[in-house]
Amino acid sequence: MKYMVGLFIIAFGAAVISCAGGTETNGVLEGKVSIGPITPVQPTTPVPTPPEVYAARKVLVYDSRQSKLLYTVSLDDNGNYLIVLKPGTYVIDINHAGIDRSFDVPKTIEIEPGITVVLNISIDTGLR
Repeated sequence: MKYMVGLFIIAFGAAVISCAGGTETNGVLEGKVSIGPITPVQPTTPVPTPPEVYAARKVLVYDSRQSKLLYTVSLDDNGNYLIVLKPGTYVIDINHAGIDRSFDVPKTIEIEPGITVVLNISIDTGLR
């Protein structure tokens, strides 16, 4: 299993958490988190998001009633994440840092065997 996790990291360049078994019997949740603005005044040329900004944010995976936190998923230096999950219904959210908000989460998703669900999340930092 460690070998498979390593392959996911190399292949997807994302933070990976693997949960009991391979992707044949499980499904995959992956996506990209975008965060901005990161400066109070938007410059004329885009400012790349520093890795430490992504490191402060996490994708949270809850049970279907959002009553139990099951997994906390880190983002890689580009905001990507990936997690292998058992089939079932989950609620996805983010940890809120400061006044961060997102209209993309919380979101209920259904994981099916061998299927990849893509959930991209846009976070508004509130900086103006």
